[in-house]
Amino acid sequence: MTVPTSPRAFARLPLAELHVHLEGSIAPSTVVELAGRHGIRITREEAIARYSYSNFAGFIESFKWVTRLIREPEDFALITERLAQDLLRQSVAYAEVTISAGVMLLREQDIGANMAAIAEAGTAFQDRGLKLAWILDVVRQFSGEAAIAVAHAAAGLRSSGVVAFGIGGDELALPLSEFRRAFDIARDAGLHIVAHAGEIGGPDSIREAIEVLGAERIGHGIAAINDLALCDELAARQIPLEVCPTSNLATGALALQRRKPAALLANHPLKELYDRGLRVTLSTDDPAMFHTNLRQEYGVAASLGFSTTELVHLAENGFHAAFLPPEEKLTLIRTFRERAAALRLL
Repeated sequence: MTVPTSPRAFARLPLAELHVHLEGSIAPSTVVELAGRHGIRITREEAIARYSYSNFAGFIESFKWVTRLIREPEDFALITERLAQDLLRQSVAYAEVTISAGVMLLREQDIGANMAAIAEAGTAFQDRGLKLAWILDVVRQFSGEAAIAVAHAAAGLRSSGVVAFGIGGDELALPLSEFRRAFDIARDAGLHIVAHAGEIGGPDSIREAIEVLGAERIGHGIAAINDLALCDELAARQIPLEVCPTSNLATGALALQRRKPAALLANHPLKELYDRGLRVTLSTDDPAMFHTNLRQEYGVAASLGFSTTELVHLAENGFHAAFLPPEEKLTLIRTFRERAAALRLL
């Protein structure tokens, strides 16, 4: 899918990507390569078949299947390099990449060693125009105690580029009050706070993430459209939503929130949320597993009725919502606006 309004010009605009899972960026060809490293035979066709699901539970099973192949720091370096190459091809200037540290601990891996490999692989792309930062993520169904261990690890990894602490997994598994202590540890260490909420959970899941954990950004958040008072609050407070339309379709989240058995991307609430004044950003979630990329998501936004000016504003939101030092953020925003003006997109 292409952006129908000034597609060539828009394709040269730098972008920010704030909600992309490292493990969900692994292409089928890389799945085969990782399997081969560990003496497992998987064909490309088998890997492609695993990237097909009709609901959130099916996606989680595929995610677990893929992550079992990432075992050594060298594996993490490889997938980081592949993701960075893909982001550069899309003119992404800044990305915050979520890493499933909770899964690392479950599999008794060394988070510090893995993060050192990830950070080294990512830093190599900075001179090529891509700055990467990291969000360590816990899995909701793994318990609050498991999250505390990850929080302590994350607190010691700021020098590796870790900027935030988040929670993903099954929103319906456990109340967020179980994770309050872990998030307090991360916040006290100077990390930002993010949370997946309002993806398959309802509007109350979003409120809980903000009120209990102090979430500064919400991953997905599309359930807000079912509570207009919540929409107004999110707009007033300018709490960003990291919206991932193709992901929402693939996991069945869109059908769930729209309460329609046959969900279509045309029913996605992205434009409605934007029009109500919410600070919406656009992301891919798990691009390889959902057969998408960031440019394609902007094509989706265009198909939902965004004008060229609105697409540019949507893209700029990504830089405003980034967890960057103020001067770095201002520099990126200034560069973005200058580029947009030069391309006559403003």
